[in-house]
Amino acid sequence: MDIASIGGIIVAILGILAGMMIEGGSISQITQPTAALIVIGGTMGAVMLQFPLKIFLAALQRMARIFFSGSSNGETVLKQLVQFANKARKSGIVSLDQDLPTVSDPFLKQALMLAIDGTEPSEVRKIMQMELDNKTEMEEKIPQVFEAAGGYSPTVGIIGAVLGLIQVMQHLDNITEVGRGIAVAFVATIYGVALANLIFLPVAGKLKIRHREEQMIKEMMLEGVVSILEGMNPRMMETKLRTFLLDDKQTESTAEAAA
Repeated sequence: MDIASIGGIIVAILGILAGMMIEGGSISQITQPTAALIVIGGTMGAVMLQFPLKIFLAALQRMARIFFSGSSNGETVLKQLVQFANKARKSGIVSLDQDLPTVSDPFLKQALMLAIDGTEPSEVRKIMQMELDNKTEMEEKIPQVFEAAGGYSPTVGIIGAVLGLIQVMQHLDNITEVGRGIAVAFVATIYGVALANLIFLPVAGKLKIRHREEQMIKEMMLEGVVSILEGMNPRMMETKLRTFLLDDKQTESTAEAAA
């Protein structure tokens, strides 16, 4: 679980609600289903108009990833590549064909299959880099969905507020109802701004980080397979591939020093 994502949402919500209640407000004042329906429905409709349905649905599925750390363990992948390098050096690259069923990552498996089939290192790099670039182009559209939602929701919130004020104007003969109606109308604006700055835009930023982490692992896999095919010494290869995990090591060292 990603503690930062879960803790961030909790801290943001509690901070806003606590500040409001200290000033004498109550949660019931901002609990308006109609305003929520206008903001959420309007924002989703605008985003669906901008993006193909396939990308929109993929973005909804990816949203769960912000609550979990990277699915690929870089250190585990590195150890696996070093084992493959040692075996290939002793028994030849063809011997790795027996280990293909144990490889769960499709990208790594495809690269190994090309290497086992005798493909030249330059061709392996070219083919797999092309696949990586194509997947990257698709994955980069996912955060753009949430960035677009973050841009639309405040404006849709204003639309909801204006709609609420239109209803208020019909009761100008009752000043009490006017005051209450104006307060309710501006709840839609709160929803729009809050969703943009507390949900949509932060989610887009976290998904970009997740994508970059996975991309680095894929690049390490490709570099590892090419190094095995070129006959690089396993120890040299491990040192070379560990540079892809340098940021993780530095982060751990910083955290340990702080502790």
